[in-house]
Amino acid sequence: QVQLVESGGGLVQAGGSLRLSCAASESMFSFNAMNWYRQAPGKQRELVARITTGGNTMYADSVKGRFTISRDNAKNTVYLQMNSLKPEDTAVYYCNALLNWGSYWGQGTPVTVSS
Repeated sequence: QVQLVESGGGLVQAGGSLRLSCAASESMFSFNAMNWYRQAPGKQRELVARITTGGNTMYADSVKGRFTISRDNAKNTVYLQMNSLKPEDTAVYYCNALLNWGSYWGQGTPVTVSS
């Protein structure tokens, strides 16, 4: 079973930056994609960014130009660099690994952006 551990969340002022990390318990080469989702209070979980095994990336419109997803295969880790943060980015951020036979989730890391 794949285990994912997120870190890097916290409290930051609007306009600031944070970098989230997601460490996988095994090699990511068998994963179709790694995703970052977020869930704000009272809202549904939404896909924020994705990176495929081939390195292709996609972003939600709300974060394009501000967030960057990347991966370090040697460290089995995926990152989400978040710049120019806004109060509406406040949420719990979850890492997700997408495999042929299913998906796995981390426990989430909270991000709070103060105005």
